[in-house]
Amino acid sequence: MNDLTFAVPTLFGLEGLCADEMRRLNLEGVQAENGRVLCRGSALDIARLNLNLRTGERVLLVLGSFPADNFDALFEGTKALPWEHFIPREGQFPVKGHCLNSALHAVPACQAIVKKAVAARLGEKYGLNTLPETGALYQIQFSIMKDTATLMLDTSGAGLHKRGYRAHGVVAPLRETLAAAMVMLSRYKGRDPLCDPFCGSGTIPIEAALIAKNRAPGLNRTFSAQKWAFVDKKLWLEAADQAMDQEFDGDYEIWGGDLDPDAVELARHNAELAEVDDVVHFDVDDARTFHWGGLYGRVVTNPPYGERIMERKEAEELYRAFGKAWAKFPDGWKLYLLSSHTEFERTFGKQADKKRKLYNGMLKCDLFMYGIK
Repeated sequence: MNDLTFAVPTLFGLEGLCADEMRRLNLEGVQAENGRVLCRGSALDIARLNLNLRTGERVLLVLGSFPADNFDALFEGTKALPWEHFIPREGQFPVKGHCLNSALHAVPACQAIVKKAVAARLGEKYGLNTLPETGALYQIQFSIMKDTATLMLDTSGAGLHKRGYRAHGVVAPLRETLAAAMVMLSRYKGRDPLCDPFCGSGTIPIEAALIAKNRAPGLNRTFSAQKWAFVDKKLWLEAADQAMDQEFDGDYEIWGGDLDPDAVELARHNAELAEVDDVVHFDVDDARTFHWGGLYGRVVTNPPYGERIMERKEAEELYRAFGKAWAKFPDGWKLYLLSSHTEFERTFGKQADKKRKLYNGMLKCDLFMYGIK
């Protein structure tokens, strides 16, 4: 299992960051596409990718692609793939997927065809009319785009944004993969103060602390492929040891504040679960009067947009007040602020030096950057 192909879906706008992460892991054939990144690797890399990726949504093992503009082609193409190399006799293999710009567009019908084809292949190989499906989960995913079907196995299980440190979020939480991306785009390396005055349940400061410590984000959770027969359990231990060997110790100044005492309490609890409570601090604080000492640092934050948490007018008043607080900061400070509000710059009182389009789920946002020379 040394020549495997992986597809890692990402939120739109994060493909380049995820590709850079893969290159730093020395993966081969890294190629960013719309909404996903491809690479090649070994069974060990199933563990390495799942444990280390900060901006990928899940790790899919690609079994093959073929033309499929009708159900017969989908059945035969699926049946021709070597499923028995991966799924054992007792393996459970539910199917899910999506179709886009293709003659085949009924997802439930495609699911049924793929399931039937895999069952036919495994039944022949194992000499069974009915497969037990009582063992480990081998979630099959298909993608049919422009009449080309791609069949994959999901090695992750729960999405990689589920790091294991956030049991309950506050209203409209920021996805961990996007929070990590914001910190990475700010070029934060742990050397200067990082503040989030709208911290909510603490996701941005916690991701910043994981980045500062160079701690692999997947160390505190489990993955589907840990139960797979063809991935030796020793590989997971080896990948975890490699990751922990790369960690740094240091004295970091990372802070989060929020008006809501319950959110701050939850942020502290999440930091404990993430094992970064020694380097990140949270306080009840008001972003409208936010100030931090020192000549330099960065603010990375995700204030309410006025779409779900509060009314648009309230959001604009908040941006206006925060803009006045920000105007008092020295020139050495940088601000990276995510918002979907189309009038953000006007209400904040200053045009961004730079903007980058990102998506918070399906919500189109901009990362507004200030103090970027």
